[in-house]
Amino acid sequence: MSHLQNKVSPEIQSEIINLYYQEAYYLDNRKYKEWLELLTDDIKYRMPLRETVEGVGVDDISVDSSFFEETKISLRTRVNRLYTKSAWVENPATRQRHFITNIYIESTDEDTIYKVRSYFLFKRSRGSTTDIEEMFGERHDTIRWEQNQWKIATRAVYPDQSVITTMNMSMFL
Repeated sequence: MSHLQNKVSPEIQSEIINLYYQEAYYLDNRKYKEWLELLTDDIKYRMPLRETVEGVGVDDISVDSSFFEETKISLRTRVNRLYTKSAWVENPATRQRHFITNIYIESTDEDTIYKVRSYFLFKRSRGSTTDIEEMFGERHDTIRWEQNQWKIATRAVYPDQSVITTMNMSMFL
């Protein structure tokens, strides 16, 4: 798609960027049920493995292995569990921040669908420890206008780390 064909109106840009900031706010404040409402019912949400591969120009994203592959149903199950006493990993609750930047929005052939690339930095601390967990990388999303709002229809999370050092992945990247 040429530069001239990728015109996205300032209004659409603002609305989609606000969606990302709203998402980060919900996640950082443990409003997971509200966060689920930002996702389409048919969402495909995945984080493929990054492999350490030698060689210049080698694609190091695994095509057949993932850290997770979720649907709205499986995400809802995970969210509902966080509201129970069996979510011991979140007791006491972690302090977390999602930083979203370098948001690039691409138009598609449909006025109601956009492709979005963004970078993320996630930081989390637990209890009174001095250890800070972090994860960073890039996300590729499809955003779709549905039920009078923009929603995330697909997300692929590409961590820059090949070894994930966080205790768990309940942070929803």
